[in-house]
Amino acid sequence: MTIAEHDLGDCDATALAALVRRREVSALELVDDAIARCEAVNGRLNAVITTMFEQARERARGRLPDGPFTGVPFLMKDFAAEVAGVPFFEGSDFLAGYLPVVDSELYRRFCAAGLVTLGKTNLPELAIGVTTEPRRFGPTHNPWDPERTPGGSSGGAGAAVAARVVPMAHGNDVGGSIRIPASACGLVGLKPSRGRTSLAPHYGDILSGFFVEHALTRSVRDSAALLDAIAGPAPGDPYTAPPPAQPFAAAVGQPPGRLRIAFSTTTPLGDPLDAECVAAIEATAALCAELGHEVVEAAPRFDALKLWTQFTTLLAGLVSWAVADWARRLDREPAAEHFEPFVWAFNERGRTVGAADYLLALQDVQCEVRALAAFYESHDLWLTTTLGQPPVPLGTLVYAGDPFELRRRSARFSPFTYLANASGQPAVSLPLAWSADGLPIGLHFTARYGEEATLIRLAAQLEQARPWAERRPPICAGPPGAAR
Repeated sequence: MTIAEHDLGDCDATALAALVRRREVSALELVDDAIARCEAVNGRLNAVITTMFEQARERARGRLPDGPFTGVPFLMKDFAAEVAGVPFFEGSDFLAGYLPVVDSELYRRFCAAGLVTLGKTNLPELAIGVTTEPRRFGPTHNPWDPERTPGGSSGGAGAAVAARVVPMAHGNDVGGSIRIPASACGLVGLKPSRGRTSLAPHYGDILSGFFVEHALTRSVRDSAALLDAIAGPAPGDPYTAPPPAQPFAAAVGQPPGRLRIAFSTTTPLGDPLDAECVAAIEATAALCAELGHEVVEAAPRFDALKLWTQFTTLLAGLVSWAVADWARRLDREPAAEHFEPFVWAFNERGRTVGAADYLLALQDVQCEVRALAAFYESHDLWLTTTLGQPPVPLGTLVYAGDPFELRRRSARFSPFTYLANASGQPAVSLPLAWSADGLPIGLHFTARYGEEATLIRLAAQLEQARPWAERRPPICAGPPGAAR
């Protein structure tokens, strides 16, 4: 069978790897096909900002590791995880000219799984924001509607995977940065438990473990198998999640059992959800009940305003740390002109937070997390939408001079995702609903700490009950006329 006889864009990574394994397609053919797909749509999407095409071809011609994704094209988000010799910006002018000399542990594990990286994807400056519109590289456009945001901060990854450039791409998440673009772009976005993935060698943890690594995928089985490939501590990691009882991939297709699933249609801060999001929650709750689960309307009880306020204090500290870290690593003096106004304003706010204030904010967040986690003693999962509304027009979530107002707009857009970062619990966004305008609406499930397998079993069951694989956005690298 020739490559022309396969619709490679509609294959997930597991299927592509199987083609390579059976020698029906070569790794080089997959890489060349993905490069052509990137060149076909990236001018409209601005998802890939740094290409590694020749490195990818050279790697594909050589002897690849025998991994679960041997020969599969892949993209790295240009944040936190470094690739030696490849320009690294984190969306910022301040990093211009920086070339990493050491691969991150995460990138090594992606390579060991057999993945072949084609380039780096766009993100907001220093990954701060729920939209991908950096000054350095310009906005990434959502393939479902190029006037809409693809979400952030892994917005470039989300747009590229949704548009069939690659079947999956690296993402990371400190407040929703995997799940937000998964929702906005109609993908699977799994945030693992705190400590599940390593940040070696550059970091022990980021923001007390709120930050985790993984990917955006089009299928549940890809997400599960990739997590198997990258999970586990590196020497010297400060903490790690409990090892799973079996490989995560084994959970795909296993009966989830009868789960007690709580759902709620109001946000913790009391902001209204878009009516289509409310309808999506209710429809998904009904579907879960049809599948035999116990479904109840309930929500965790905690001081949401206090948690959000102190979480943003921690984020300000994170930004000021990131600026100071890069200033030290690059031996450069940072100044306002090097950064976007919102990032610099956040940096200045963070510089006023003393060590005691920072630790008090962390203490307050962790106190509220105890109340949040207690909810899962009597419920297996909590169901909401990932976002408070379908993808909004580009520019809606851009800084306009008032940091507080932008934080409020961001909170209304993404009212739930940061909670799982604060608690360390695993959570997943699934593309189970669509707006009247044909925009994806992600449904968000959060599980107990360490129980990614519960999410994977349910996600696979829902994927079978309400398949989404055939839906294609208008901007898509592949044959026209496929189902939306």
